Amino acid sequence: MTAVIYARYSSDNQREESIEGQIRECTAYAEKNGITIVKHYIDRAISAKTDNRPEFQQMIKDSDKKLFDIVLVWKLDRFARNRYDSARYKTQLKKNGVKLMSATEIISEGPEGIILESVLEGYAEYYSADLSEKVIRGMTENALKGKFTGGAIPFGYIINADHRFEIDPLTAPFVAETFQRYNDGQTMREIRDWLNEKGVKNQRGGLMTFNTIQHMLNNRRYIGELKYRDVLIPDAIPSIVSAELFNDVQEKIAKNKKAPARRKAEDDYLLTTKLFCGYCGALMFGESGTSRTGEVHRYYKCATAKKHKGCKKKTVRKQWLEDLVVNQTMQLVKDDAAMESIIAKVMELQNKENTNIPLYKKQLRDAESGIQNMLNAIQAGILTSSTKERLEQLEETKRELEARIAEEKLAKPKVTEEFIRFWLLRFRKLDMSLKDQRQALVDTFINAIYLYDDKVLITFNYKEGTQTVTFGEAAEAASKGNGSDLDCFTAP
Repeated sequence: MTAVIYARYSSDNQREESIEGQIRECTAYAEKNGITIVKHYIDRAISAKTDNRPEFQQMIKDSDKKLFDIVLVWKLDRFARNRYDSARYKTQLKKNGVKLMSATEIISEGPEGIILESVLEGYAEYYSADLSEKVIRGMTENALKGKFTGGAIPFGYIINADHRFEIDPLTAPFVAETFQRYNDGQTMREIRDWLNEKGVKNQRGGLMTFNTIQHMLNNRRYIGELKYRDVLIPDAIPSIVSAELFNDVQEKIAKNKKAPARRKAEDDYLLTTKLFCGYCGALMFGESGTSRTGEVHRYYKCATAKKHKGCKKKTVRKQWLEDLVVNQTMQLVKDDAAMESIIAKVMELQNKENTNIPLYKKQLRDAESGIQNMLNAIQAGILTSSTKERLEQLEETKRELEARIAEEKLAKPKVTEEFIRFWLLRFRKLDMSLKDQRQALVDTFINAIYLYDDKVLITFNYKEGTQTVTFGEAAEAASKGNGSDLDCFTAP
């Protein structure tokens, strides 16, 4: 596993040394757990309350490059002090396959906050999807009319003032000849070289590439078809090649296609960053090995035991442990009393999150009361230059406070109890055979897992949520069918 360290100190009450301390503790944590640090991102004298953190923003961008697996922070408040920003940036990291970890907080303070972040992610996703649906409806209408709906304009076409496709007389002949040459037996590389020798440039003004030719020969727009999402419209735009030639080319592509090189299957370990050795406290990571028969075995191993430094924790089979944890978590999700308790705690936490709005509202009431007193004084005939100045100050204060309240409401939307219930109870309908849905369940409800040789202790993301299950109990429950969605728990 590879990681980057993100460190930050604010100018309020911290010094440069605090950065060194954060990096030192993060580095020690990484060394203990077999994590390789590849880079440091450091923001100096900058608060986490602002998005204007250059190194932080660069780290978020770099997470898309697949250069690291983990963002490691000293404490989670180094990442973001605002729950809403935290949810937003964690979502970006998650999409890029990167996890956030704290070197000092194995179990975060106020674990319900993780569930609240899941709800906030869902809230944004829900309304983003609603907006997207409205946009898609409009774009689909354009596609049905044969209009350009965005994206790259295919080589050989131009878009006119009415947003419709027209054949480009300068480049379309090269498209037609490309299809004919491939049908006559030339390779894509030979066609690429011919176009480059002719000085033909791609849509961005660069050289033609193998991928450009491959994409061109597979693009059904050249026979007049236009597709937007799941809507296919034949004869929507002018065609450059005939359907007969296009189909002949597709047959040749299929015949010439070599069998793809065998890719090494990625080992996706569901519990990474949440699974700890019950004996030494180190992280447990996924490993795999191949038997003499060629069968691949996947398991979790203690980072300390891996380095032969004294821990005797045995390895545990990956699928067995993941099924056990998912099963126990689903039992929690299906428990009505537990879910209502979680919903109540999430609502309570959300109400505590924003302390600014109540303060601003009190200040607004005070300003409005002051304005009314000034107006009463004016009506009573008391009008001096200081009275007028004071009234103008109060009016300005009122406008500022109203603007601040509006900004806070926009930045931190209040999610209703009904939406929280809807969002959390949807986990009951997840398909546990799908990796992404299992991952969503684990990420939302599980805080930490401590694994021993005879039992597993699961800490869920709410204060009463700690459960210890012995392997014998798990096997017995499964054999009796006591709430298990799994066929059987055999020995690890």
